[in-house]
Amino acid sequence: MTTLDAVDGIRPIPEFAGVHDVWPRGDRLEAVRDGARRYRERFLRQGQVRAVKSFDIAAAPYPQRFAFQGYSIGPNPMISIVNRMFVVQFEGFDGVLRTLVWEPTVAAGSGKAPFYAKLQRLARTLRAESLFVEYYNDPETVLPRLGLCNDDVDYVSFDHLHVQDVRMIMGSDRPIDGESQARAPLFPNARMLVQRRELGTLESVHPMQWAWYVEGGMDGVPAERLRVLDGDVELGVGVSLLWTPGHTDGNHSLCVNTPDGVWVSSENGMAADSWQPELSRIPGVRRQARFYGREVVLNANTLEDSLDQYDSMVKEKTMASRSPRDPRWLQIVASSECANWKRQWPVVPTFTHGGLDYGTITIPPERMAKMEPFQDG
Repeated sequence: MTTLDAVDGIRPIPEFAGVHDVWPRGDRLEAVRDGARRYRERFLRQGQVRAVKSFDIAAAPYPQRFAFQGYSIGPNPMISIVNRMFVVQFEGFDGVLRTLVWEPTVAAGSGKAPFYAKLQRLARTLRAESLFVEYYNDPETVLPRLGLCNDDVDYVSFDHLHVQDVRMIMGSDRPIDGESQARAPLFPNARMLVQRRELGTLESVHPMQWAWYVEGGMDGVPAERLRVLDGDVELGVGVSLLWTPGHTDGNHSLCVNTPDGVWVSSENGMAADSWQPELSRIPGVRRQARFYGREVVLNANTLEDSLDQYDSMVKEKTMASRSPRDPRWLQIVASSECANWKRQWPVVPTFTHGGLDYGTITIPPERMAKMEPFQDG
């Protein structure tokens, strides 16, 4: 386990240097694709993560028109999306075992984002709260089931900070409104990996971004709890964060190498259909993508830069391996995935990967050394 001021060995990915600056835009797309091809070859040779496990956290409502860029056709204007959390253990480039928690969403914080706050008020008015949100796991209870404690986490990260109250995860040096004491961090020894551009957005939110960010969600979060990134980075053997701008300026995606090849976790799309619309059976998706000549379909609640988001999804699908369950499908798992529920039929995923479960999560050596040996009798 690293300390907050330790050198962590995170390093930039040279294959992507400058690709997002190429002009004109058609050439940029091909530069992004080529960078992903070249990096994928090196990434696969580098080695695999020690372990990765995923857990469903909660299901929340989401407008169908956002989920598939307005392409999908169905009678229900709302679908549900399932938020996932990942626990990843990997060897740092310095040989140290590290633990990353990806997307530890605290539902109470997400409800403060203006979009969901308004939706909750509507649900209460209609007395339909149970139809809007379902809870599966609390991020705080997941790690003990793996033999870890929250102190064992080195890094926390989100693909972006929509609907996140960072104070509830990383702590704050002042009380949150309605609370009497400063909030303690959920993961006391962890630093949050965040893109500098995402922090910049929170410093001055544009009206087109406002509905999705928690007001004051970063207030009082100590600067030393952040590890600020600029673009694509490798965290260690078999794990990287790919800068995937477009959905937000500071969006990034998790990329892990496993015994089944490369997986990417992203919220740029809402289902496997989003990255491979040519295989989709969701009404309207394949037809509209073919009509417009597009190889991906965006999660389109915030079109900060739809061309960048398109390029980013191509970057993700170029990195991903094919599924051994069905080689037609790439191993991209939406961090907030369209639920496969009958009540939103026919807008349901054509193919669902399910959760990730590779390797064995182990207790960090530092804590293992402090544990008293078991004595029989």
